[in-house]
Amino acid sequence: MEEKHEKGLSAWQLTMMAVGSVIGGSFFLGSAVAIHSAGPSIIISYILGGILVYFILFALSEMTVNNPGVGSFRGFAAEAYGPGAGFITGWVYWTGMVLAMSSEATAISILVKSWFPGVSTTILGSSIIVGVTLINLLGASKLSKLESSLAAVKMITIVAFIVAGVLLILGVIRGVGGNGNIVYGRPAFFTEPFFAEGFRGLAGSMLIIMFAYAGFEIIGLAASEARQPRVTVPKAIHKTVVLLLSLYILSVGVLLFLIPTSDISGNASPMVTALNHFGFGWAGTVLNIVLITAILSTMLAAMFGLGRMIRSLADEGHAPSFLKEKREVPYKGIVFSGAAMLLGLFVGLLFPQIYLFLISAGGFSSLFTYAMIMASHIRFRNTHGKPGDRLRLRGFPYSSLFVLVCLIAAIAFMPFIKGQGTGLIAGIAIVAFYGISYFLMTLYQKNRGNKKDAYKTNKELGFEISKELTAEEPDREKK
Repeated sequence: MEEKHEKGLSAWQLTMMAVGSVIGGSFFLGSAVAIHSAGPSIIISYILGGILVYFILFALSEMTVNNPGVGSFRGFAAEAYGPGAGFITGWVYWTGMVLAMSSEATAISILVKSWFPGVSTTILGSSIIVGVTLINLLGASKLSKLESSLAAVKMITIVAFIVAGVLLILGVIRGVGGNGNIVYGRPAFFTEPFFAEGFRGLAGSMLIIMFAYAGFEIIGLAASEARQPRVTVPKAIHKTVVLLLSLYILSVGVLLFLIPTSDISGNASPMVTALNHFGFGWAGTVLNIVLITAILSTMLAAMFGLGRMIRSLADEGHAPSFLKEKREVPYKGIVFSGAAMLLGLFVGLLFPQIYLFLISAGGFSSLFTYAMIMASHIRFRNTHGKPGDRLRLRGFPYSSLFVLVCLIAAIAFMPFIKGQGTGLIAGIAIVAFYGISYFLMTLYQKNRGNKKDAYKTNKELGFEISKELTAEEPDREKK
């Protein structure tokens, strides 16, 4: 444990881990759905999403650093609302992330198969999951170095797209097509209603946007492993939010200036579509390579959080006892999560319809977790009071209540996004499943405890009777 305090994670390492976890397939591919829902007002959704991320990160980090013994946001939910809330929060988050990451492994396999069609999807997907698991076993410091490299690749790619888009808009460069130069024109910002489907479309897009931001909670989970966390974590939060907001808003803004939303398809990256529109077909291959690194980066960071979540659950007796871990790196939790991802991959290949239903619950799991973080923070601040340093959420209680209301609204508007109505149903089903599981577990433990007490009482009674009998024997002999 000394190594953690002497070295620890720097603000930049924490930032790169968070950016690496956030910028993945949900941004490079999933943003198309959100753009169709909100239209040009998607910019407002990204700004609002960034504000919510900022508040959630400060709330989570405040609780983690000021009460490090709890372990994770699951622990804070348990401390605030009882062990049942902690049990459900932890397992819902873990399940949603495992399903999402196993689907990411499938996505990488499909992309690779486009270049090597003879390779089995099962072998590719399994190899990716095993590789991600093994890399996480190396520890936080080594993982952060790899994450920094992969995150840098993603950031450079997005910045390159922004620069290329601006040059196209200004006419410095022109697209090339079969009939000569392709001239910039018909941008969505100038030809379409700002709110494509009114407030309903804007609110509905928040689900996709928050899923595009999902993974930032890695800062809160890693806060206890940071170097001088009270100084490092606030810096990492500011850098993460500024970086993500800048990259997301600028890239989407440029995209909406380049092409109309009707040209954007959910089957391809909007960036690839925009560049193909101007005749840069080679960009599709480059962006597909970057997409693979982006998904790998997301999986690595997600596994980091999953291993620590399992350790937290096991420490409270809410996971099998063989998963308890005292070492700094939660080896058992990481391997267990990797095995669950493999199982998810196989289920997806064997029963794709059932699997798609479960995967759609990923967005719900993220929103549910973030809502529980904010609800826990409200109770945490009321119990422990206001911290005296910079590492605290400002504007309490209004900031916490604002975020909580926005998250609940995003969940309520899930049915208005195509394909997410089933996600809401699946998410509620997962919460209900773990709620019933907790009830049955506590009932079993209670009955087991009663049996032990009864056994102990009978044993003590038998011992007293035997003492009485042996005490009477000498009297009988005298008679």
